[in-house]
Amino acid sequence: MSEPHSEASRILGERIRETRQKLGLSQEDVAEMSEMHVTNVGKIERGQTNPSLSTIVALAGALNADPGAWVGGLTAAMIPGRTHQITAAELIRERKLRASS
Repeated sequence: MSEPHSEASRILGERIRETRQKLGLSQEDVAEMSEMHVTNVGKIERGQTNPSLSTIVALAGALNADPGAWVGGLTAAMIPGRTHQITAAELIRERKLRASS
């Protein structure tokens, strides 16, 4: 089995799977309702892909779930390979410091 795409993808997938299982639905059910292929649902649930916003919303619609609850708490630090680790607040603070000196 291949590794998760990222920690964020893994957590998102777990949350989607948990929602589906609580409803007693199969991946096939969700795939049909979401108008996607069942293998894509499986990959998303295993965190092996990075689903688009429209895919997340489609899955949430099919499962009558809040997509915000699925992505809550995920951070940029959970995405590998990012070259910029600075936040907007840090950038603004640095600009103010430079402007005042």
